[in-house]
Amino acid sequence: MRMSKLVGRTIKETPRDSELPSHKFMLRGGFMRQYSAGIYGLLPLGMRCVSKIEKICKEEMNAVEGQEVRMPCSATRELWEETGRYQTFGKDMMKFQDRHEKQMVLNPTHEEPVVYLARTEITSYRQLPVMMYQVQTKFRDEPRPRGGLIRLREFTMKDAYSFHTSEEDLKQYYDQVFNAYNRFFKRTGCKNFVSVMSDNGLFGGRYSHEFQMLAPTGEDKLITCPKCKYSANEEISTSPFVTKKSVELSLDKVHTPNIKTIDALTKCLSISAEQTAKAVIFQTLEGIPVVSFVRGDLEVIDKKVRTLVKSEVVTATHDSIVKAGAIAGSTGPMGLNLNNCFVVVDYTIVKSNNLATGANEKDYHFTNFNFERDFYSKLNEVEKKKVIIGDIAAAREGDPCPQCNESLKETRGIEIGNIFHLGTKYSEGMECTYLDQNGKKQYPIMGCYGIGITRLLPAIIEESHDDRGPILPLPIAPYEVHLCVLNRKESIIQEKSEELYIKLTKQGIEVLIDDRDEKPGSQFADADLFGIPFRIILSPKTFAEGCVELKYRDNRIEPRKIKLEEIGNVLLTEIKDEYKKYNNV
Repeated sequence: MRMSKLVGRTIKETPRDSELPSHKFMLRGGFMRQYSAGIYGLLPLGMRCVSKIEKICKEEMNAVEGQEVRMPCSATRELWEETGRYQTFGKDMMKFQDRHEKQMVLNPTHEEPVVYLARTEITSYRQLPVMMYQVQTKFRDEPRPRGGLIRLREFTMKDAYSFHTSEEDLKQYYDQVFNAYNRFFKRTGCKNFVSVMSDNGLFGGRYSHEFQMLAPTGEDKLITCPKCKYSANEEISTSPFVTKKSVELSLDKVHTPNIKTIDALTKCLSISAEQTAKAVIFQTLEGIPVVSFVRGDLEVIDKKVRTLVKSEVVTATHDSIVKAGAIAGSTGPMGLNLNNCFVVVDYTIVKSNNLATGANEKDYHFTNFNFERDFYSKLNEVEKKKVIIGDIAAAREGDPCPQCNESLKETRGIEIGNIFHLGTKYSEGMECTYLDQNGKKQYPIMGCYGIGITRLLPAIIEESHDDRGPILPLPIAPYEVHLCVLNRKESIIQEKSEELYIKLTKQGIEVLIDDRDEKPGSQFADADLFGIPFRIILSPKTFAEGCVELKYRDNRIEPRKIKLEEIGNVLLTEIKDEYKKYNNV
């Protein structure tokens, strides 16, 4: 490719609102352009990178007997109503009417469409197990798009779905895909990635893993153990939090004027946050209040609450708080209207005693509250069904590991892939069945496997860049070699650069030639922004010596001069050896 013809100009200034290095460099380097919030188009350089990522991904999916399909980007309301997710998925789902006033959606994910396919094509156990995958555009009306291609509203994803006759068969295949993902990420040049346990959320199932690129700019907080390798997304992280019990004291109501926060309460009562019970109030999408309680020094994870109440939850409105019988700033378990709400209580509240908590009365709190004695034991059987006890607290750095008791560590990551156990949630919901060996109808057990194709490129740039631009791994770089031609106005340099470009291209090397009449500094600045691994510099000075200069974008070794007649073979060897680093996994 000739830079004089390349669509996509480089930008010298840092674009406004580009906080992440990947966002800044992909705009400045002409990899992409923004259309609107969370919606970007790829220019040729970015498209070549993403196409290479797709190719490697498809190779790994084919290696585990995946079959590529293409499902529609839109679907009818009725399809999503079969599983109930039309109502529960939330505002991320874009809904619209077609010209016939039929209710439609832009598929934010493809569980329902793929089960529709399985329902029409799979009838016998002899056809199982089977996996279908696609590389498809999805749309999610993300409320806070950020970081360029890191968090988008419209994005490209590889999603795969497997169908099985038994849990054992699914688990075996799940492990195969897990290994395929590790190979894929290594082949694309990812260095610092880990797999962590994650939340199944609205996808259902019993277990799942995320693949996270470790990066200080990542939006996900990860909790890890340096000793036993426990690792989890903060959303499902847990810890056997240290609790200190003492002799139960008598419940007492105290006047706490204008005290509405845990910090203010601890100062007022001269106690620590560990001696308080904090309330966080949510509501379901149907408007049912969900009042959660956790020890005052800890944070509530809303996705854990969602899992326990089996419904998406959002921050409660004033009306929901009133409906629950709660008083903002003084909410406690005692006095809530259990006919109108759910109460979710963290284990730390159950295991602690003599806590300070809200009295559901303005300017008053209780001290020495004990969950069993003062609240739970006084409920009737119907009311107890509205109280859910479980793990809703976030583990923190320094807390004991749930597996070995070592102190946990915090780090940050960018999610680049995930795999889920789905069970029969979707096959049952959509009446997708097959006949077993005895001719009896069964529901296939499902797994789901996703990779953020467009997100992976900026994630790799986040971990591999310098002050001048990205340092792209060879397998996903837009070109293998960048040929910079200095003082091209000299006829002999122009002639030799064209000969070299044609020769290298015929040898099967992907070459981008800078055939513009630009100054060396401008050419080198653009080359740095492109991040191409190998750079050849042809100038009157090097030509006079019968050489070109070979440089490496990652500066692994010092630049060196190579004879013009030898550069093709040298590059072929270098490129071959470089690919081995990624493919030998």
